[in-house]
Amino acid sequence: MTLKVITPEQVRNKTVLLKVDYNVPLKKIGEKIVVAEDTRIQITVPTIQMLLKNNCKVIIVSHAGRPKGKVDENLRLKPMAEHLEHLLGQAVISCKALTGEMAKQAVSRLQKREVLILENTRFDPRESKNDNSLAQELASFADIFVNESFSTTHRKHASVAGVAQLLPAFAGPAMEQEYHVLQKLLQNPKHPFVSIVGGAKISGKIEAIRNLTKISDVVLVGGGVANNFIKAQGIDICNSYLEDCAPTEKSTNGANFVEVALDLMNTNKIEKMLLNGYIPLPKIIYPSDVIAATAMNNPKSKRVVSLTSETEEGLSKDLMFLDIGPKTQRLYRDIILQAHTVFWNGPMGVFEQTGFAEGTHAVASAVAKTSAVTTIGGGDTINAVQHFSLQGRFDNVSASGGAALEFLTGKKLPGLEPLLA
Repeated sequence: MTLKVITPEQVRNKTVLLKVDYNVPLKKIGEKIVVAEDTRIQITVPTIQMLLKNNCKVIIVSHAGRPKGKVDENLRLKPMAEHLEHLLGQAVISCKALTGEMAKQAVSRLQKREVLILENTRFDPRESKNDNSLAQELASFADIFVNESFSTTHRKHASVAGVAQLLPAFAGPAMEQEYHVLQKLLQNPKHPFVSIVGGAKISGKIEAIRNLTKISDVVLVGGGVANNFIKAQGIDICNSYLEDCAPTEKSTNGANFVEVALDLMNTNKIEKMLLNGYIPLPKIIYPSDVIAATAMNNPKSKRVVSLTSETEEGLSKDLMFLDIGPKTQRLYRDIILQAHTVFWNGPMGVFEQTGFAEGTHAVASAVAKTSAVTTIGGGDTINAVQHFSLQGRFDNVSASGGAALEFLTGKKLPGLEPLLA
């Protein structure tokens, strides 16, 4: 199947409903809420400019945060509209409603070559239910639907999947690029192919890790994700974060995540990976040492802990594993630098805290330095790259976290399917 990508001829003089993902970090400057990091907004600017050049009326829909179907004043889209106005160099109209009379009037007043942003889609409880009445209201505003939000294509929501069933639906150029990058990772990566998976939660990543073990030469794990693999080896993780469910409360995979991690390691025991010549390495590599502390804000308690199957004598049960250790950093760096393809999703530790940023910095620097084709994905990964001032050092930057990972599992995405022909 091929992706249906919008062309200037298809949109000329049309009213376009443009789905974007402006779920960006915000900050307060005095009493004003402003955009703190704008990668997801910048990605959409060329598409909006193309639409305006072709005499379109552009109606933007996006979500921000998780307001659970209620209005949250801190999650309105006005700061994003003001930031987009700055990037475009022209006025952007902001409407405080998504549907209803106020939205209808804003749409009816919209002129060619003007941009309107409707209110946060997740203020409406119908959005997450993929309610057809909301999809119909949104569809009634436009002639064509263009999706530039690959990061939400795994959501069966009204503004993602619902509207795409009611209007002629196309992918935008940014989505096309992301789709082809991920397709290439799945179908034709250059080897050695190194995948790096971190972040706090394993629930949305376990199936992607399973699939990545099939297409990668090695999968390096860090962050809270790694704790499941460490515990699966019988190593005490003390008071570290662990996303898991009790054996009596089985996950959708039919087992708790520690059991799934153990199964993945048992079925992917040894592979050959380029590391100063081809030598045997496990397919999934977890940290051999960590930087731990009893509290993130207590640097005096910080220490390096070597991980073995035997509990280290005198190891405090209050310790939390908050970053990968120096030995692991060196190993991960060496592997990354000898790769021909790298995919990275998720930080190695609590990089926002100075004392626990070394692991993520080491990985980020290695991915930036390697001669491999590099793809990084997910909001936390992008934030880490910004944190270490490494922007512009990667071949492909995907704003998609969960959607990219679900795509790499081979699953059909409800927001992507209507865009395929």
